[in-house]
Amino acid sequence: MRIAVISDTHDRLPAHVSAAIAEADEIWHLGDVCTPSILDTLKLLGPKLRVVRGNCDDYSAWPLTLDFDLAGHRFHLEHIPSRTAPAGADFFLHGHTHVPRDETVGRVRFLNPGCITRPNRGAPASYAWLRLGKKKTVEWELVRV
Repeated sequence: MRIAVISDTHDRLPAHVSAAIAEADEIWHLGDVCTPSILDTLKLLGPKLRVVRGNCDDYSAWPLTLDFDLAGHRFHLEHIPSRTAPAGADFFLHGHTHVPRDETVGRVRFLNPGCITRPNRGAPASYAWLRLGKKKTVEWELVRV
């Protein structure tokens, strides 16, 4: 399973990124979408879309967090990362910092795809692919835009 993970689009989703992630099995947006038309564009691509609300999002219909099981793993999605993950989480995916992250804290892997439109602290503009394989394998690939 290939999951395109994006965050902090802040009203802009470059066409070349939309085209690149159209082949995903799912798309996860980790907040600061800022305008629903971005989600409309992502929905038209076809893959299942999961989204959490960021601190710049005014749409209360979008959840602040999502917790779910997929391919034998427990995922937690939230825009602003806390220092600790919820009990039982294997992966904590977040945005907010505009800086990519792949760090294991305790037994939880924290992942951030960075930001496509406004990277921070010298980070590249980026999104990521999360690949969930058979036998519970997990691969995280940062894509520089």
